[in-house]
Amino acid sequence: MRARPGNRPSRRPVSPLLRGVYLPRSMDAAAFAMTTYGIPLLVLATTHSAALTGLAFALEWAPRLMAFAVAGALVDRHGTTRVFRLAATARAALVLAAAMILKAQTGGLGETVTVMALAAGTGVLTEFSYIAAETAGGTASRAVGSRAHRVQSVLLGIDQTATLAGPALAGLLLNYTGATGILAATAAFSLLAATLAPQKHADQHTASPAVVRQGLRTGWQALCALPALGWLVAGLTLSNLAIGVLQAAAPVIVVQELGHSSADVGLLWSAAAAASLIAIALCRRGIDRYGLWPVGAASAAIATSACLALSLAGTYSAYVGLIAVLMAGEGGMTVVLRTLRSHLIPADVFGSTLALTILLLLLPFPIAGLVVAAVPPSQLGHAISVCAVLRAIGLATAFTRLRTLPGLRPSAA
Repeated sequence: MRARPGNRPSRRPVSPLLRGVYLPRSMDAAAFAMTTYGIPLLVLATTHSAALTGLAFALEWAPRLMAFAVAGALVDRHGTTRVFRLAATARAALVLAAAMILKAQTGGLGETVTVMALAAGTGVLTEFSYIAAETAGGTASRAVGSRAHRVQSVLLGIDQTATLAGPALAGLLLNYTGATGILAATAAFSLLAATLAPQKHADQHTASPAVVRQGLRTGWQALCALPALGWLVAGLTLSNLAIGVLQAAAPVIVVQELGHSSADVGLLWSAAAAASLIAIALCRRGIDRYGLWPVGAASAAIATSACLALSLAGTYSAYVGLIAVLMAGEGGMTVVLRTLRSHLIPADVFGSTLALTILLLLLPFPIAGLVVAAVPPSQLGHAISVCAVLRAIGLATAFTRLRTLPGLRPSAA
């Protein structure tokens, strides 16, 4: 039956979370994945050097860490929308400029220097946009109260979906179009992110000038006042040394040691992201039923077991399978971390405290790049084993301590 003109059904309004948080985060995560996984592949394909690939990984992450204190303070001071839009626009301009420079070059030292400088520049700008997007997500999580872990699960799912498609796309573009395709795709995602910059929320606070000046000190004071969050961050920081070594070494191991292509490196991380997405969905239901601590501890045990077994992987299929299990466990622990910090960190210092927690979690990544640059390719398995043991000790200590603290016990959910 045809509806009368005066009673036409109205269109369903667009969800504020979809338009204000999820869409801009999706575009930014896609750009992040393209640069994080594409640039080391590009360096290895250009130089055929494991040492330079590890160095590129370190150069990609070290400037990001330097930007965190400033990024968190600027978000607290100027808000998520302005910082996110400016960072995404600047990243698009940078990668387009690099694409033109690389197209004019014929290889050699100039091309390598350009790509490494690009890694550092995109790393800084990506972290500014990431801190802004995370702050918007934290605000949205507090707004929904006890369902905060559901918002965090969606945000983590967005990141993992980008990791699912980004590495594979980067590998395919490298094989068929070279640097131009990777950089053009990154610029497109960045411009879309700038256009869809996260909207302002009513409960977002603007920090005082004192908070901006103190930066990391403000975040450190807040973190020290939250022992549950502090212990979890400490354990995950040790854990991330192993993850960083694996990420930096994957192009070298897969291409030079296992004899596969750069596209197979991308497929490796895409398979890992698919496993992580499944784990995220399961963890969301698990937290609803059992609470944060049991889900976090189980995820840590699964990921640590896979990491310890990686040194025994002698084939590409075994390597892919263990990496997938490892990243599934990582996905579960990340849901717990995101949920905990969205509940515990005060709104008026969320940007600064978030920046500090991410800074601590990512400190191992440039170190991991230097490890891969220094260790011969044939010895990378031993380096991974040492990192896996450190990871096991760190997570076991952290979750044992967390069992006695409020915030992560089963009743917290």
